[in-house]
Amino acid sequence: MNYFKENEMTPIYIADYNYPLPDERIAKYPLPERDHSKLLVYRDGQVREDHFYNVGDYIAPDALLIYNNTRVIQARLEFYKSTGARIEVFCLEPLEPHDYQLSLSSTTGCVWKCMVGNAKKWHNEPIELKAGEFTLRAYKEQVLGNTYAVRFEWDEENVSFAEILDAAGELPIPPYLNRKTEESDKTTYQTVYSRIKGSVAAPTAGLHFTERVLDDLRSRGIETDEVTLHVGAGTFLPVKTADANEHTMHTEIIAVPKSAIKHIVANLGKIVAVGTTSMRTLESLYFMGCNRTAKVSQFEPYEKEYTMSTREALLSLIDWMEATGQETLHAETQIMIKPGYQFHVVDQLITNFHQPQSTLLLLVSAFVGGDWRTIYDYALSHDFRFLSYGDSSILTRK
Repeated sequence: MNYFKENEMTPIYIADYNYPLPDERIAKYPLPERDHSKLLVYRDGQVREDHFYNVGDYIAPDALLIYNNTRVIQARLEFYKSTGARIEVFCLEPLEPHDYQLSLSSTTGCVWKCMVGNAKKWHNEPIELKAGEFTLRAYKEQVLGNTYAVRFEWDEENVSFAEILDAAGELPIPPYLNRKTEESDKTTYQTVYSRIKGSVAAPTAGLHFTERVLDDLRSRGIETDEVTLHVGAGTFLPVKTADANEHTMHTEIIAVPKSAIKHIVANLGKIVAVGTTSMRTLESLYFMGCNRTAKVSQFEPYEKEYTMSTREALLSLIDWMEATGQETLHAETQIMIKPGYQFHVVDQLITNFHQPQSTLLLLVSAFVGGDWRTIYDYALSHDFRFLSYGDSSILTRK
């Protein structure tokens, strides 16, 4: 049954999720001290402000905070042909091997899905990039819509692709910063707990955390755990359709240890997600448990009525993982969280301030029962800094 043709979906007009965002309100650089950013606190329709180092004051002392441990890779590579033509290759996700860790640890070569700048100047010939003692060769193998399959090879033995990227690549900061990557971004555009390489964009809600804040949370009895979602370039894609229901969400790769799912089951009703990436991962787990599958499609939450409780769904997921010998769930999610979505796992969300007319703003609106303008009007009128290097908020589900 095609749910959307046989049952008309209420349009979500993306124009209704617009707001004025002057360029000067976009933070081009982080604050000198991460945890000194402003913190907007939203609960029961009321807004107040504080500083991020006090975030523990707004989290229950027995809560479980879940963060995304992904680490941004230096995914932008700049090649020059013998003619002088500049070819920019932006690694998006691995194709061969398809697993991030296997591909990044490969010492013999790999194939990645890439965006290619100036692709018309690159025909079938290999192009080379030299970085110190490394020489990286790239071959354009196949057109994949607006992207390409690119094979990478190098002669150096016992050198991994991750090491090649560290030596030859550039950290890809968000395009809306309108500046070149600087040496400081290599530190400031990573969370303090990042450890699993794979993202091409940071899970920016986590950029506010410091060891001091994490120690404070632990001293209050607040527990933490981690998931992995490798953030793709699709996170920056604007909604270009008038009806957001017609927007195609990007697919992202997640990894969640069975131990973390058990931890979540033991703390249902007091789950705090750090960032929209953690939110999408955690909410996807519910549908994976209901369907005992490792994939969630864009509109799966809306295609049928789900009656299984969150506890039942997560226990079903654990049971399925044990039956199939999975200690860590490796899965894909295309979930679109938009107004009308019923939340199953997350009770509080720590997040930055997102672009107008974006899927992330739709997610925030869904979480606060449509009251996003109260939050954003306050932030705009009280000098909050916006987007990746901007200020933070902690929102309680409405």
